[in-house]
Amino acid sequence: MLQIASNGAGYPAFGPRLKRMRRSVGYKQSALAELLGVDQTTISRWENGVQVPEPAVQATVFSTLSSTRRDDSALKRLVMNSNECVHLVEEASHACLAYSASRAKDWKTSQRALLGVSLWQFATDEIRQAEAELQKDGWWDLQHPEPKAFITSEASHDQIRISAGQIIWERLYLSDGTPVRLVSGARESRA
Repeated sequence: MLQIASNGAGYPAFGPRLKRMRRSVGYKQSALAELLGVDQTTISRWENGVQVPEPAVQATVFSTLSSTRRDDSALKRLVMNSNECVHLVEEASHACLAYSASRAKDWKTSQRALLGVSLWQFATDEIRQAEAELQKDGWWDLQHPEPKAFITSEASHDQIRISAGQIIWERLYLSDGTPVRLVSGARESRA
């Protein structure tokens, strides 16, 4: 059974994010509760913000929901073959689903090294702030929210380098209803 905390850090707007993903993949609260070994009331409390599970539990919840996803190879192929600097992440967990050769070059990594890895751990302060603003912007309540544009600073990590510049987030859906985010912009400038 999952350990539950009344308060915790993790993904901003965990409740609305969970509700959007759960509904998109067609799960009832009771079905998700059974998968996670908690009761339906716990799922309701999470979605309504009454309780916020620990970050590790949040990751487990999103991983469980992700395991129901079918592979959308055509969309991934479009992203991977794009000439633009783009990547595709699962909206709830920020797990990387695909990225273009241009993005791999900008990140200074291979085009497969970060597949399945949550990119949230590499988020700059500006990315974290933009993510936190999504709830007040109504992002989680809308089926098709307006694209979110913002500026980020550069950041270097062992596995990835994020370039400074404008980022644009756009919501798409996989064929099974899973919400994903197309991320474009913020690439190394060419002199």
